[in-house]
Amino acid sequence: MTPKPHSALIIVGHGSTTNPDSSTPSFEHAESLVRRGLFGDVQCVFWKEEPSMRQALHLVDQDDIYIVPNFISEGYFTRTVIPRELELTGPLTQRAGRTLKYCEPVGNHERMTELLLRRAAEVAPGVDPQKTSLLIVGHGTNLNDNSAFAAKREVDRIAASGIYAQVLSTFMEEEPLIAKWDELTTQPNVVVVPFFISDGLHSYQDIPVLLGIEQEPTAAASQRSVFRDNPRHMRGRTLYYASAVGTEPLFAEVILDQITAFDLAHPALP
Repeated sequence: MTPKPHSALIIVGHGSTTNPDSSTPSFEHAESLVRRGLFGDVQCVFWKEEPSMRQALHLVDQDDIYIVPNFISEGYFTRTVIPRELELTGPLTQRAGRTLKYCEPVGNHERMTELLLRRAAEVAPGVDPQKTSLLIVGHGTNLNDNSAFAAKREVDRIAASGIYAQVLSTFMEEEPLIAKWDELTTQPNVVVVPFFISDGLHSYQDIPVLLGIEQEPTAAASQRSVFRDNPRHMRGRTLYYASAVGTEPLFAEVILDQITAFDLAHPALP
C-alpha cells in the first residue's frame, strides 16, 4: 500500500466489559500497522470498552479518516451500531471539513478462507488432512444469522478445495451444535477453528466446555493453556483446538486490503 501520512486509520472492535482479552487482537493489529508507518495515526475504538466509538474522531487530528470494522460478519454492528455511533451517512461521510471512509468489515474479505486454512494447519502440523474433519465454529443465533452465513460461506469454499476429508460449520447456539462434534465427524482427527475475532468469552471459555475439554469456564485467554495442550484424545478422536482466527497476525494485511478496496471503489476521492 502507498503510505498515507495525511490519513488516519480507526479500527473498530466489539470489546468486552467482562473479558480483558477481547480487544487484544485489534490492538495488536494496530501496533503492527503503526510500526509500518503507513498512516499519520492509527487508533482502536470499541463498543463495549474504552476508548469508545463516540471518542473515535476526537482521537485523531487528520481530516482524512479510514474506518475499518474488525468484525467477522456484516450485520447489526457494522450496519447499525457503528454508523450510528460515528454518525456515518454511508461509505463516505463529509462532515465539518473531514472525510470519513467507512470500509467493509474484515470478515467479508476473501482471504478469510486462506487464514482459516492457515490456522488449521498450524494447530495440527503433520496431520493428514485427508484423515481429518475440520470444524469451523461460529456463534449462531435465531436472532441474527449473519455470523452463521459467514461461517457457512467459508466452509463451502474450503470444502470445494478438497483439502480436508470433511469440512463442517458448527455453532454454539444453533444446529449443528459444536457440542455434538463427535457425532458429526467421520475422521479420526478433528481440527476445530473458532470463527471469532478474539480469544474472548466464546472461544476461550464457552467452546472448550462444549467440546468437553473443560468442565466449566476457565480464566482469561491470556493464560493460553487451553491452546497448548493439543492434541487431546477424546471420544474416539484426536482433537486439535485452535485459537480464534482473528488472532492471526495476517489480519493486519486484511485491514489494509479493505482500505485498498475502498479506494478502488471510490477512485475520485483524494
